[in-house]
Amino acid sequence: MKMVSSFRRYFWLCSNHQFICKNWQPKRFQMSTSVINREMTLKQKSLEIFQTAINTVLPQNIIKNNISMEGERLLVQRHSFRVHKNVHLVGFGKAVMGMAAAVEPILGDHLVQGVISVPLGIQNDLQLTGKKDMLLKPQTKIRVMEGAQHNLPDENSLKAANSIHHLAEGLTENDLLLVLISGGGSALLPAPIPPVTLEEKLYLTKDLASKGATIVELNTVRKSLSLLKGGGLARSAYPAQVVSLVLSDVIGDNLESIASGPTVANLQSKEDSCKILSKYHLLSSIPRSVKEILSQPNTRMDQEELQDFAHVFNFIVGSNKIALEEAKCKSEHLGYESCILSTGMNGDVRTVARLYGLMVKYVCSALAAHSPVCVQATSVKGELLQIIENLKLPDFQLDSCLELLENALSSGKPICLLAGGETTVRLLGKGKGGRNQELALHVALELYQAKSSIPQDPLTEYEIVFLSAGTDGQDGPTDAAGAFAYPKLVEKASLEGLNVEDFLNNNDSFTFFTKFNKGADLIVTGLTSTNVMDIQAIIIHPKGT
Repeated sequence: MKMVSSFRRYFWLCSNHQFICKNWQPKRFQMSTSVINREMTLKQKSLEIFQTAINTVLPQNIIKNNISMEGERLLVQRHSFRVHKNVHLVGFGKAVMGMAAAVEPILGDHLVQGVISVPLGIQNDLQLTGKKDMLLKPQTKIRVMEGAQHNLPDENSLKAANSIHHLAEGLTENDLLLVLISGGGSALLPAPIPPVTLEEKLYLTKDLASKGATIVELNTVRKSLSLLKGGGLARSAYPAQVVSLVLSDVIGDNLESIASGPTVANLQSKEDSCKILSKYHLLSSIPRSVKEILSQPNTRMDQEELQDFAHVFNFIVGSNKIALEEAKCKSEHLGYESCILSTGMNGDVRTVARLYGLMVKYVCSALAAHSPVCVQATSVKGELLQIIENLKLPDFQLDSCLELLENALSSGKPICLLAGGETTVRLLGKGKGGRNQELALHVALELYQAKSSIPQDPLTEYEIVFLSAGTDGQDGPTDAAGAFAYPKLVEKASLEGLNVEDFLNNNDSFTFFTKFNKGADLIVTGLTSTNVMDIQAIIIHPKGT
């Protein structure tokens, strides 16, 4: 039987993902401008910051914040579209159920029909978890089709894709197609070009992946063999107006990559796909049907059919950046000097953990010396810059961190560093875990090792908490969203007979966090019905304040 920590219970006591616990009341006392409310622990504060990020990109909130109606005008962000009982809706992705439930009452009688492809069992899951606001009403005009079990394309998702394709092909220039897209949309919209079968396309994709093909290369080949990906859905709907609302789950919010870009012009050709297959020595062994499709000329819309996709408007309505901006506001409201380091954190968790460990050393050294200038020429900054370059993080805000340090020294406020993205894990063992839990455990090891490597050990002057968690509420094949780390974790684990490095070598972070500290450092939110990748937060608080 799994042990449930007080922090895990804290999440489950909160209703409607708003992180407001009915049974908890803050203590009242006078607070100076340089001291944060002490009624919450640092872990609870970081949890509240994380939950704020999630709330911002929940389906009902992204729709409410981006869509409205004024008479017969559909307003999307700063754009306006004339409608008159001519709106048709399609959608595909893990968050689309909630998005559709939120947008249908806004459209009202202007909505004619709809088809959405969503994960198998999602309606039952939402019902059981009390998220009825993310379910369609009984009188809905939208047909719900479930499929893609285990996030893999299957016959059910193929049927849904065919229904969406049929709806789009039947539209005229007087119609508007509203497209809802979120992470997981690629598996929920499989429509191989005949005579290629779903099985052949899946096998080829797996073969490419096993040989080390990148996600960009995989998407290039997938789009060449798809009726709807790579702009195919938008082409099918022409000449109807196409408006897509996109919840991004990819670094950089590249519309071509999200669900393989069904409403975005495909910039890659079939020749590009052939070069990729040749690179991995697969060109001679691909099925005859695939060879037939790739040997055909590229099908492109001519100028009369608006090849530039002028009939299409794509809007990013939710992203990691949007979630982090709201998290930053929340941290500042809690009294922190805060900045966003990067929205594109990627790469192996070991390297990313090293980066975060160095950032903590960098900040604590500057604060202890009462000046960020003193650390400018140190080896810490040099290694930081090298890792930032190696990880290819062009948006990393090291200069903003320096400004933050100046402000913190002036104001006396503690610090909150935020970042987001999606890391990777090298599987060396057979344990159970996820990238966020593994990252947290690596950061704990970095902080433990840092204490003995810094002269006069400035880390001991600060309370430090690191959080890493997935915004979808699921980290790998576990029921956790992520985990916490802090400098004394490794020492405390050793006292409990747990060797952190042994668990890391076996990729067994979930087992570690379940056993350690009665599971108190696991973060469990339940499935959130959204996904904008991962969020990391580092809180650095002077002791005794």
